[in-house]
Amino acid sequence: MKKIVVIGGGPGGYPAALKAAALGAHVTLVEKGKLGGVCLNCGCIPSKSFLYQAHRYQTACAEGFTGTPDFEKIKKAQQNTTQKLSQGISFLLKKAGVTVITGEGRLTDEHTVAVRLPSGEMQTLSADGIILATGSEAFLPSPLDAWKGQIYDNSNFFTMPTLPRTLAIVGGGVIGCEMADCMNALGVEVHLIELQARILPQEDENASRTLTQVFTKRGVHLHTGVSVREIARQDGCFALTISDGTKRTVDAVLAAIGRVPNTSGLGLETIGVTSTRHGVQVNPHTLQLKNNIYAVGDVNGLCPLAHAATRQGQVAATNVCGVPAQYHNERVPRAIYTTPEIASVGFTRAQLQEQQIPFKSHKSFLLGNGRAAAQDQTTGFFEIFSHTQTEEVLGGILVGAQATELVHVLSTALCAKMTRTQLAEVVFAHPTLAESIGEAITK
Repeated sequence: MKKIVVIGGGPGGYPAALKAAALGAHVTLVEKGKLGGVCLNCGCIPSKSFLYQAHRYQTACAEGFTGTPDFEKIKKAQQNTTQKLSQGISFLLKKAGVTVITGEGRLTDEHTVAVRLPSGEMQTLSADGIILATGSEAFLPSPLDAWKGQIYDNSNFFTMPTLPRTLAIVGGGVIGCEMADCMNALGVEVHLIELQARILPQEDENASRTLTQVFTKRGVHLHTGVSVREIARQDGCFALTISDGTKRTVDAVLAAIGRVPNTSGLGLETIGVTSTRHGVQVNPHTLQLKNNIYAVGDVNGLCPLAHAATRQGQVAATNVCGVPAQYHNERVPRAIYTTPEIASVGFTRAQLQEQQIPFKSHKSFLLGNGRAAAQDQTTGFFEIFSHTQTEEVLGGILVGAQATELVHVLSTALCAKMTRTQLAEVVFAHPTLAESIGEAITK
């Protein structure tokens, strides 16, 4: 029986442990914090709970409710959700026979992990295979780094004692936009500051433009093409000086600029591996780092998404147990839970143009969709890309209600290597938002 050690119990680590155990290995999982990692405890799940409650409040206000949001109730709902899911992970690991050790794991050689227990004692684990799944942490560049502990990042944002009246969010990427949406829906005055020329700079330009229009209409203050030059304390508030000379005074600041891999203290030097700001370099298909050691999730920099980490963990565990498996980064869907939602998978328009791949665009607008009209959710569009010659579906971008659910139609098409003609043969129920996928692909 192979002995496998997994370092990290987040969305990459615990699925890796479960998969290895299912393949007959003796698995030990080392986690220094809480099971579930950032995703469950201070990332994906807390943010979606907050967004759900915020949107409920926003809907109630639109229907005439005049009260203020019950922030304590919102936090309690989030905490209950996190606790239940955490207990679920513990149950699954126990049922699978995985040994869980609370402590900080460090490589001492290619077959040994030293674990510092909470008591300070050391425990040594020998292994036939090791999977690194140590995740990432918030990146705080200057001048934000000098205010660590006084400003928010994802690690403490969901524990804020009260709702601020005004909030500056530094970073207009996925996290920044989701939290701008959430806080704006709860009545907070939001200033969203992004260094690039537009919010969601890594996403489709038309999607970015749509969300910009929605945010502007809702009163979110967008500051693009600028950075925070200086921060000071003033009468209990934060006084921000922006690079264009603008000054803003806010109650709280959220840093949502990006993340850096957790590799410090991992002992990578003992196996001759170096790490950069983007993580360690692995085989992008097998996730192998070196010999019997694999690295999954944010620590390898391939794709900073929880579901990507989960798939990577499963593939790495399969490989380390001696069964060949491959990971396909291009099949990982990307989801943004703003209103409207934004989701994409496969090639983007920009990537197709950069790589000079001949393609056709097939587009439909939710304005003409029956269910969208009935639900007053007509903001958005669905766009699908196919190869000009082969007609193979190459990717797509969905902007609108339930986009994060509907994108899996395109994910399935990509995995099955479907052509435009084959996807057009799918019968979509009427009336549904999904019909707009069928409408787009026939154009």
